[in-house]
Amino acid sequence: MPLLLFVVGPAGSGKSTTSKLLAQRLGAAYIDKDTTCTGFTEALLRLAGTDPQERDNNTYYQEHVMNLEYDTILKVAGDNLSLGLSVVLDAPFGRYLPHDRFVVETRQRMGWGSDVTPVVVHVKVEGEEIRRRVKSRGLARDAWKLAHWDQFWGKAGDVRCDWIGAEHAYIDNTGSRPDVHGLVAELERLGG
Repeated sequence: MPLLLFVVGPAGSGKSTTSKLLAQRLGAAYIDKDTTCTGFTEALLRLAGTDPQERDNNTYYQEHVMNLEYDTILKVAGDNLSLGLSVVLDAPFGRYLPHDRFVVETRQRMGWGSDVTPVVVHVKVEGEEIRRRVKSRGLARDAWKLAHWDQFWGKAGDVRCDWIGAEHAYIDNTGSRPDVHGLVAELERLGG
């Protein structure tokens, strides 16, 4: 039974590091929203006359592009799941986290089979450590977050995800590298 892992957490929490380790250990497909979508997203934002690096405070992106990005990675995931491959999705899913029925509705909309086991992997890190990581990675798209940290963290640090129709697993990534060993054993059990 293929697993569909939604690795979630705020910017700088270590979603990518955790996702890559999980994909490697599980032999799963790894789909990163940034790698998959950044090229067309930046082109669309330029064509709309907006800053191609700005996402958090860009109305055009929020209203017209973001859902397209997520639909794209979910469709690519579906292609892999239909081949019996487990998939690790590396994306924040921030807009969708408060919607408890997101997995149930997305499963139906995307046509994922009943053999697919969705799992939300919550990556947890203390706020000041996240700020340090976001600053040190030096990405242009993080400029707004850093300039408006209290506003960003007030929203991002308080988001819960209680998606029904999915298993939930947690990993503390406060250290230098997430320890995924115990989580992999748990996931392998879920995948049967």
